[in-house]
Amino acid sequence: MRICVVGTGYVGLVTCACFADLGNDVIGVDIDRAKIDKLNNNIIPIFEPGLKELIDRNLGKRLSFTTDLKAGVQSSEFIYIAVGTPPNEKGEADLTAVKEVAAGIGKHLNGPKIVVDKSTVPVGMGDLVESIIEEHCGSSGRVQVISNPEFLKEGSAVYDFMHPDRILIGTNNRTAAEKVSELYQPLEAEIMITDLRSAEMIKYASNAFLATKITFINEIANLCERVNADVTKVAHGMGLDKRIGHFFLNAGAGYGGSCFPKDVSALVQKADKEGSDFKILKAVIAANDFQKRSMLARIKEVLGPLEGKQIGVLGLAFKPNTDDLREAVAVEVIHLLMENGARVKAYDPAAMEAAQVLLPGVKFAENAYAAAEDAHCLVIFTEWNEFKEMDLERVKASMRAPNMVDGRNIYDPTKVKALGFNYRGIGRK
Repeated sequence: MRICVVGTGYVGLVTCACFADLGNDVIGVDIDRAKIDKLNNNIIPIFEPGLKELIDRNLGKRLSFTTDLKAGVQSSEFIYIAVGTPPNEKGEADLTAVKEVAAGIGKHLNGPKIVVDKSTVPVGMGDLVESIIEEHCGSSGRVQVISNPEFLKEGSAVYDFMHPDRILIGTNNRTAAEKVSELYQPLEAEIMITDLRSAEMIKYASNAFLATKITFINEIANLCERVNADVTKVAHGMGLDKRIGHFFLNAGAGYGGSCFPKDVSALVQKADKEGSDFKILKAVIAANDFQKRSMLARIKEVLGPLEGKQIGVLGLAFKPNTDDLREAVAVEVIHLLMENGARVKAYDPAAMEAAQVLLPGVKFAENAYAAAEDAHCLVIFTEWNEFKEMDLERVKASMRAPNMVDGRNIYDPTKVKALGFNYRGIGRK
């Protein structure tokens, strides 16, 4: 198959690389000339395990990159839209890039095409994309618009693409759905075909539910602290119930990233526009905001006034195995720490370069041990594996005071306290 993917961010680039590795001819299109030049020189702009290997294997053979949308559209049977839909000032999805791509497809259309919406868009956007394309191509019936939401987790996106729980295809045209289904046949995954608007809603509903599940266990964790229970044991006991499951029951400092915050907010805004008051999700947003800010309170409980105190920070990205800092808890709390007069020295295995732009005034350490040196308190924001295996006796010996706030519960409180740390986790005795 000949596939054009418009947008080379996390979703678009993984889609390009994986489809090429499955044997298709893929052209990735982006308006960012510098990014395209890097990609054509095999320089990958994001950190994602396994992605570079796929691009190495396919670049110049079945995979290429360009800024020429016309070339991409006219040489392809399938056109994937994978541009960003960031939140605007109201919390709604900003659809500017999707609309611009749709207009560009319409202008360059040279025959019947299947246009696949991979971007996360509100219900009804597929219909709008089709109308924009038809407006600019001057005729109707030349495109079939499909909703094919992605369910990729940063840090395991390549694996998730190749081993999906399900492939979701939304359309009102069965023939077009079957053609898109053929692209995914090598993956031997369950393919669900539904109408266009239901597919768009499934994407938002899925992310909103997972965000709710995370927030619920964080609220349970906060209560556990007051009643002297251990949230890790509570979560394990809950997860043994097959109706609940263990996934997304890890209490911590709150969720962040490129999907959950914007998708929950966008769904609330869509509900408000339709006259439906989505009370649960409004509470989820408020509770998650509180959970993030509560990290500052936890640090103050351990240290008292923060003026002049040095804080060592382990982890900046919103989750391990990515360099993504969008809505990262660490970034928000570090700003609060510095506003309270603290000095911060931080380390992250992948996100240091991007963090230097977002966190002026922060000193960046060469490794985790260097971040802990001379610190009055060590704070863990991201559960990278290398942090779990640290020599904590060495860490303690280098610190000015053995205080630790574990925002991801990566350590056993009993063992850490036995080493002499003043340990504070989330929802633990």
